[in-house]
Amino acid sequence: MSSPLVISVARPNAATAAQLAALGRQTFENTFAADNTPEDMVTYLAATFSEEKQLAELHDKDTVFLLARMQQELVGYAKLRFHSTLGVEPGKAPDQRVEIERLYVREDWIGTGLGASLMRRSIEEARQQACRSVVLGVWEKNQHAIAFYQRFGFKVIGQHEFTLGSDRQIDLIMRKGL
Repeated sequence: MSSPLVISVARPNAATAAQLAALGRQTFENTFAADNTPEDMVTYLAATFSEEKQLAELHDKDTVFLLARMQQELVGYAKLRFHSTLGVEPGKAPDQRVEIERLYVREDWIGTGLGASLMRRSIEEARQQACRSVVLGVWEKNQHAIAFYQRFGFKVIGQHEFTLGSDRQIDLIMRKGL
């Protein structure tokens, strides 16, 4: 018997944009609200997860969203950005890479293997697009996520600044060769 979990590439439309905005806000807030000020969270969530912004990202030719649905309900997603320059030294040409900009799983689905399924599918998508590496940024204080990425063979190659509202934070840049 097949699993009712379906991971598929998103089609750009207003309904999908609304679902991505809602799940993005929810998962980001659940994960990071305790470590950030309410003001910074409000600013970041409004700027990052509006339905209009999600629709524009869905239409971006270098962006692919992988949607994880259980019985038609969105329970997680990955946002892939092809031709990313994350972790590329200034003045150097990037190798053929994809960046996992987001890998979000609804809180009640954490620990079920859904994140691993999304990661495997993201890596598969990168291989299908002839990418040579996968990169991502992860907050240096998010030890749970760092350990998850390390299990998939990602290694820290650098860091960069990430601004959440008015707070400047450090993200580790992690890479996995394909």
